[in-house]
Amino acid sequence: MKRVYLDWNATAPLRPEAREAMIAAMDVTGNPSSVHAEGRVAKGMMERARAEVASAFGADGADVVFLSGATEAAALACAGRDLRGAAVEHDAVRAWIDAVLPVDAAGHVVVSDPARTALQAANSETGVIQELPQGLAVVDATQAFGKIPFAFNWAGCTAALVSAHKLGGPKGIGALVLRRGTDLSARMLGGGQEMGRRAGTENLIGIMGFAAAALASQRDLEHGLWTKVEKLRNILENVIADGAKETIFVGNSASRLPNTSCFALPGWKGETQVMQMDLAGFAVSAGSACSSGKLRPSEVLRAMGHDEETARSAIRVSLGPDVTEEDVLRFADAWLKQYRKHRARGA
Repeated sequence: MKRVYLDWNATAPLRPEAREAMIAAMDVTGNPSSVHAEGRVAKGMMERARAEVASAFGADGADVVFLSGATEAAALACAGRDLRGAAVEHDAVRAWIDAVLPVDAAGHVVVSDPARTALQAANSETGVIQELPQGLAVVDATQAFGKIPFAFNWAGCTAALVSAHKLGGPKGIGALVLRRGTDLSARMLGGGQEMGRRAGTENLIGIMGFAAAALASQRDLEHGLWTKVEKLRNILENVIADGAKETIFVGNSASRLPNTSCFALPGWKGETQVMQMDLAGFAVSAGSACSSGKLRPSEVLRAMGHDEETARSAIRVSLGPDVTEEDVLRFADAWLKQYRKHRARGA
């Protein structure tokens, strides 16, 4: 029986549009920084891709800085600044901020000073969507971009993070989007690439795949593909709730990403569930992919007020447009079979 991939928040499968764009870029010889004809061809392709990413991200008139992904973008945007945030932020952002802002039971962060705050648009573990006040210093749009409407210009922030592989682009490429005129010190030194903000020869192959994925993701959103995904997510949760009534669905009282379901059964460890589902042919996770394997309770759930046992017992199922109702029902059936075995062992 075919495996079913239900971990889209960790990384989305590579889109055919991105693959085709990357293959075409492999035949381009020039370095974008070179002034000869071959270099100018590469430079022209890169700048067209930059404009396409800006357009898809609603960032016309802003600066798009290409770098290795959202983790590097977070470092460039946050390091050396006196920024605050909450414990629900991704570790890549938390590494650079003072995580002191309160979080309510639904997963919403209480922001008092936007200009000193880094805030995610949507949480990778729970899918909870934040209300973004105007004037934020940094918005982490990594999970939101492509799944829900988002535009840098109406977000009213100074900087935003995005990563290509969450959109069906290649891994190892992302962008920091900056309000034009923002003063930011480079962390990667040694050259003047990316408007002096990130030294190093640009990853043209990755950039071309990124741009193709960004445009395709916006097209999918406009065509309503994620509305279909949300219906499947709701079917999954209803079947799980009917078969295991004590299941806790995290963040379901708030607006969530259409594809994300985080649920816990206290006493049944999340990593155990992940392994059992893997053996049954389903890829899910026990939280953020960057935090998996650390065998610690979810800090996101703890910040929301859940106890340690519940935080250790949560798994995340994140769907994508190619997931079918049959896939969802097969997963629910496999999970409930393991649930009944778990209950029998504990009886």
